[in-house]
Amino acid sequence: MATPLTATALLTALRAEGVAVVEHPGWRTHNRNAKGPWGPVNGVMIHHTVTSGTAATVALCSAGRSDLPGPLCHGVIAKDGTVHLVGNGRANHAGSGDSAVLAAVVAEHALPAPHRQDTDGNTRFYGFECENLGNGKDPWPEAQLTAIARVSAAICRAHGWGAASVIGHREWTNQKIDPAGFTMASLRSRVSGLLGRKTSGPAPLAPFPGADWFHRAPKSALVTAMGRRLVAEGCSAYAEGPGPQWTAADRASYAKWQRKLGYSGTDADGWPGATSWRALKVPAV
Repeated sequence: MATPLTATALLTALRAEGVAVVEHPGWRTHNRNAKGPWGPVNGVMIHHTVTSGTAATVALCSAGRSDLPGPLCHGVIAKDGTVHLVGNGRANHAGSGDSAVLAAVVAEHALPAPHRQDTDGNTRFYGFECENLGNGKDPWPEAQLTAIARVSAAICRAHGWGAASVIGHREWTNQKIDPAGFTMASLRSRVSGLLGRKTSGPAPLAPFPGADWFHRAPKSALVTAMGRRLVAEGCSAYAEGPGPQWTAADRASYAKWQRKLGYSGTDADGWPGATSWRALKVPAV
């Protein structure tokens, strides 16, 4: 058993494992703690969403449904491997499951087949929803599988757990089939491999490409990476995206970032400069 990680500790652990993270507004205090206990925690539970489209999936997992309020997980793992943090604390993701499974997770033993629902999993497990239709046909890109493993390893490493502390929703209750499309044994093997070596460390940062580069309206993965950082900093002017093509929305978002840093007038015109770029900490792509 372990005390749940604070929001800052979770974020630090994920980034140290090399995970690309987007922090969504309010995630640090978005939880269901008023409805039940959060912790002690014992493991990480992986789900699929039965949805497509990252933006809509993240919105659903954050807000929840009329019959199941959000957050529905702690983070959403998108097809491109980006992890969107939407909650911190108790989340409506695991539901009731088998106490014998929990005991096996605590002991890090082989899991029995679940057959009863006598234990509250929302208290005991971190939950991550993975963007996938869950029909066994929707592909799992390598970037997404890598991110799932890194997220799991990051939390296990922070708590001193082994890979046996990572389970699928279908291993918790016989009422669920997720995640469908890969085996949990293969995921735990990936996690074990990661835990067997040092963390990769924070992702390296992209150097400033120069002011003229942006004036040429580039189409580049670096623009997407920049946009995700702007969204994470609460400086989004995007109606959709961000994407690889530099647009007026990127410039408007960057202007918000400049104003957040204290710039004004022509110094907050949305065209990136070296100092504000370094402060944004855009990961290398």
